[in-house]
Amino acid sequence: MTSHRPTSQPDSTDQPSASASGKAGSGKGVQRQDEIYRAISDAVIEHRLKPGARLREDALAEVFGISRTGIRKVLQRLALEQLVTLTPGKGASVTRPSAEEAREVFEARRLVESGLLAMLTRRITADELKELRALAGEEQQALQEHEQSVAIKLSAAFHNRLAALAGNQTLARFVDQLCSRSSLILAVYGHAGNLGCECNDHNQLVDLLQAGESEQAATFMCRHLDSIEASLSIDDAPEEAPDLRDIFSAYQ
Repeated sequence: MTSHRPTSQPDSTDQPSASASGKAGSGKGVQRQDEIYRAISDAVIEHRLKPGARLREDALAEVFGISRTGIRKVLQRLALEQLVTLTPGKGASVTRPSAEEAREVFEARRLVESGLLAMLTRRITADELKELRALAGEEQQALQEHEQSVAIKLSAAFHNRLAALAGNQTLARFVDQLCSRSSLILAVYGHAGNLGCECNDHNQLVDLLQAGESEQAATFMCRHLDSIEASLSIDDAPEEAPDLRDIFSAYQ
C-alpha cells in the first residue's frame, strides 16, 4: 500500500495576520501623528506660528500628507495642552492668552511659590538638592542647544518639583496648574532662546535652600518670576493665515 504524506501547508505563523498588519499600520499612524504634534508644538514655541494664527485642517493635511482625521487628532491633543484653541464654526488657531491672564498667573505664582520655600527650607534633603541641581543643569543644556520647547518644560518641571518637595500636595497641584499655564504664556509671548531669566537663577535658588536662607530664597523667587513676566512681549496682533507649507517645509 502506498503511503500518502499529507501535503505540506504553509505554517500560519509564517504569515502576518490581518490583525497584526492592522496594528503595524496603526502604530505607524500614531508615530506620524506624534511627529506632527512635535512639529506644530515647536513652531508655536519657536514663534514661527504666532498667537492667533489659524490652523486649517485641510492645509495641514496637505502639508504633512495625512488625512484630515489624523490632523484633527493632533489638533485635539494640542488643545489639551492649551497650545491650540478649537472654536466651533471657526476651527483651530494658536492660543492667545490675554495680558490680564498673564499678569494674574504670575501674581499667583509669586504668592504661592515664595510661601512654599519657607516650608521647603526646613525639610529639604541633600539628595533632593542634588535632584534640583540636575534639573537646572538639564535646562541650561537645552537652552545652549537652542531647544526652547525642552527648556520651557524643564523650567516648569523644576518649579513643580520645588512645590512637591515642600510637602503640601494641594498647593503643589495648584503650582502645577499655574506652571502649565505660564509655560504656554512664555511659549507664545517669550523671546526665542530666552526663558526671561538668567540661566543660572535656578542654581542660585538651590544655593539659598542649601544654606537654609528661607527669606532670601522667597525674595529671590519673587524677583525671578518678576524677571520672567517682564520679558514677555504681549501684543494684540490680528489673526493671520500663516504660510504652513513654508513653516513646515522640512517635514514634507
